[in-house]
Amino acid sequence: MPPRPTVEQMASAYAAEVALKRRRFLVSTIGFAALVVLAGWMAEIRLDVFFANIHKFPNYIARLFVLDSGPFAGHFVLLDVPAWFWGIGKWLRLLVDTLLIAYVATFLGALFAFIACFLAANNLGSSHWSSFAARRFLEFCRTVPELVFALIFVMAFGLGPIAGILAIVIHTTGALGKLFYEVLENVDQKPIEGLVASGASWTKTMRFAVLPQVLANFLSYALLRFEINVRGASVMGFVGAGGIGQDLMEAIRKFYYPDVSAILVLIIITVALIDLVTERVRHHFITQVS
Repeated sequence: MPPRPTVEQMASAYAAEVALKRRRFLVSTIGFAALVVLAGWMAEIRLDVFFANIHKFPNYIARLFVLDSGPFAGHFVLLDVPAWFWGIGKWLRLLVDTLLIAYVATFLGALFAFIACFLAANNLGSSHWSSFAARRFLEFCRTVPELVFALIFVMAFGLGPIAGILAIVIHTTGALGKLFYEVLENVDQKPIEGLVASGASWTKTMRFAVLPQVLANFLSYALLRFEINVRGASVMGFVGAGGIGQDLMEAIRKFYYPDVSAILVLIIITVALIDLVTERVRHHFITQVS
């Protein structure tokens, strides 16, 4: 057992350290709260207006599930499902368009990201300037919101899915490019060093030493991005870039409450099914690779 003065000193040092951490936590919390208040003030967020109108939000949600017409008008939508999904044929066609927009955009975006990530990675022989340029390009692609790109392309190419595809391709390239080159920078260097020592070319080194390590992660990120892009493609219709979002926006503007909920239910079910399918594909591919 250590001498009593030593124990007392340790206890005193421990109490001082705990008190210091508590003060730091308190100061950090106060600083964070002050920044939140400052941000709200600069953004002109009015809490009085928020609390005065917050009751409208649950009322709006409730209206989404009440029929506007038919024998069950004013009642819950499940009492007359055919009337709720009266436009199911049209909506499914638009939903297929949305899926195709997301699929094509994800494929092209993943392809461009795959090319750019080898230039952006710092550990695969890229020059400092090419890595810097590739990273800045990917930052630009993912920083500008998809809707901004969609508006630009709608003005350039007119209404239709091509504007939505191009907008999602650019954003997907930036997002996946960053994820891909971060995966590349964490690969095991021993296989690379072995192939380089044996005189293998850069292309063969990437093919046999790098790709086997990263393909599973690349596919996982690409499948996740496809799921994200389905939701993004649904929103592209808000600016006339094709897909089911166009009908969703029209229903919102015209206050067709049951149509809004019906379209949202279709989108939610579609995204859930995509998640289940992509999860199986991802696990199957990882099993094959390993």
